[in-house]
Amino acid sequence: MTSNQNPSNPIPFKEFTATKQTGFFENLKQPRFSGQLLLTGPRKTKWVFYLYLGRLVYATGGNHPVRRWRRNLVAHLSNIPSHMNAIQADVDRLQLDDQNNCWEYELLCLWVDEQKISLEQAAKMIRQNIVEVLFDVTQAMQVTCELKQDKNLPFSTRLVLIDAEQVIIEAQKGWQAWQAAKIADRSPDMAPIITQPQELEQQTNPQIYQTLSQLLDGQQTLRDLSVRMKRDVVTVTRSLLPYVQRGLVRLIEIPDIDPPKLPHNNDFDSDAINNQKITIACVDDSPLICQTMEKIIGGAGYNFVGINDALRAIAILLSKKPDLIFLDLIMPNANGYEICSQLRKLTFFKHTPIVILTGNDGLVDRVRAKMVGSTDFISKPVDTALVLETIRKHLKLTVS
Repeated sequence: MTSNQNPSNPIPFKEFTATKQTGFFENLKQPRFSGQLLLTGPRKTKWVFYLYLGRLVYATGGNHPVRRWRRNLVAHLSNIPSHMNAIQADVDRLQLDDQNNCWEYELLCLWVDEQKISLEQAAKMIRQNIVEVLFDVTQAMQVTCELKQDKNLPFSTRLVLIDAEQVIIEAQKGWQAWQAAKIADRSPDMAPIITQPQELEQQTNPQIYQTLSQLLDGQQTLRDLSVRMKRDVVTVTRSLLPYVQRGLVRLIEIPDIDPPKLPHNNDFDSDAINNQKITIACVDDSPLICQTMEKIIGGAGYNFVGINDALRAIAILLSKKPDLIFLDLIMPNANGYEICSQLRKLTFFKHTPIVILTGNDGLVDRVRAKMVGSTDFISKPVDTALVLETIRKHLKLTVS
């Protein structure tokens, strides 16, 4: 990047409403600003807007930049495969460096250049991306703005220049509809998951239950489902609200999907290695047991996730995605059998080792635990050597 890229002093906004956004971007038009607008939300969420001569070129960041990009790929570029592995070969051909590592945008440039997609298709995808980012910024309300000027914006091509006011109006319409539906406290990046399958089956007909079971797996956000169902996200969310209000379905936060491996910059490789560190979870209503397990597991160098609330266990496990789960058999609100059975119905946990913990080491418990899909069974009080041996034994199986 050029030497005139010094960041400005951060500008805080308590309420970064559509009106304030319009005024802010209007002020960037007059000096024909080129560079990056960096926004930071209250939960340290970061968004980046790229501008050229005061017009928007692209926007990314937030909780799910990769998921958003892939979702809009499905919606607007149906001829391009949406799986990250399928586009890896094209990513490997990108000319990226430390100043320009926005692979999402450069990939669109490559596809337009090779006539795999039209400029119009790329423009629609970019526009929708920016609208979604602006919606999330509006919902965050409190943000800090920082400008990084760069007259030579670090993109090989400028596919489209968008007037900020147009996309702000579009994002505001979506936000007003979201508020009107009385769901402003929920994010469209949350994922619905069935928490009471038996009750849901009883309260719906077989066709609806089958459809909901396929869709509400805790792996797809409300936005993802709207693209899959070809309906707007407000309509999709409204249709699920009755189930949410009755406690049959819960909205949970889920992580972003992994980006493709970038062909440059060793920092990305080291991050990937760090992220591969093994995570072990323990679900037990006893804080003492969780503390003991944390000492054993954390002391052995593994990441540890302790969960005392059985009702929130599945949502937290989906968020943390542990490599192995220790699960207490007897808890006040939900027993280990039920949780194990529900986990095995989720695609992600079909093959995850689940080890039952219990103070009652009976044959009946062992047989029943096996029937609901548990991998192993160890008795309390826990023995340090046995816990570590169990982890090594089962993770060797999954790693291989």
